[in-house]
Amino acid sequence: MVNLVFYSDQIIPENRRVDLKLLSMMAALKLGNRIGYIPSGPEPDRRFFNDRRQYYNIHGIEVSLFYDPEGSRAIEDREALFACDGIHLTGGHTAEYLQRLRRSGMLSLLRDWALGGGVLIGTSAGAILMTPTIATDALFTGEIPEALVKETALDLVPFEFFPHLNEKASYLNELIRYSKFTNRPILACNDGDGIVVSNGRADCIGKPVWIADGEVRHANDITLDGLVLSPDS
Repeated sequence: MVNLVFYSDQIIPENRRVDLKLLSMMAALKLGNRIGYIPSGPEPDRRFFNDRRQYYNIHGIEVSLFYDPEGSRAIEDREALFACDGIHLTGGHTAEYLQRLRRSGMLSLLRDWALGGGVLIGTSAGAILMTPTIATDALFTGEIPEALVKETALDLVPFEFFPHLNEKASYLNELIRYSKFTNRPILACNDGDGIVVSNGRADCIGKPVWIADGEVRHANDITLDGLVLSPDS
């Protein structure tokens, strides 16, 4: 079974509950504390990498490897990446991130690793990439999700994901409209909310909303293709 953590962001204090759920999951899996980091684009100054190192260090997690899938040492460093206890997929431009992973051959390798039980942690764009399609990302660029629905991603869960719901009042209505088009439900998170998937459960932390067939509700022990979606207790 997959072990995934979806963050809308990793900035505000409300993410503490998601952080603790991640730590609990890694402990239950008897994992260590080493996480590899995959940038969403060129990052010569490693500024965002260093930000994540500081973030995780607070919890005793070591972000020990910067892995650029299109860097000069990508092939040599690949084994070290998959030897980590978890892999962080960062934020950024989702479509460009997806293309980088495709060009480098990493998309299928990451999917296989996750299906084998490896822990993937996604923030914003990285979280969207863990779902079947990056369609919802279209709302951030003024497009409609239908235009990107064929942009398939890691396809590790039977739902679509949308972060930063609280950033724009129109996002919810746009997702409701799109939900009448897609046959998959959409889970949308405000910053500070998150979803942790493990042991066949998707625990919704904070107040993520479930959007399907034009209706909106909060998670309440919903079973979806073998995955039980429920509010975190």
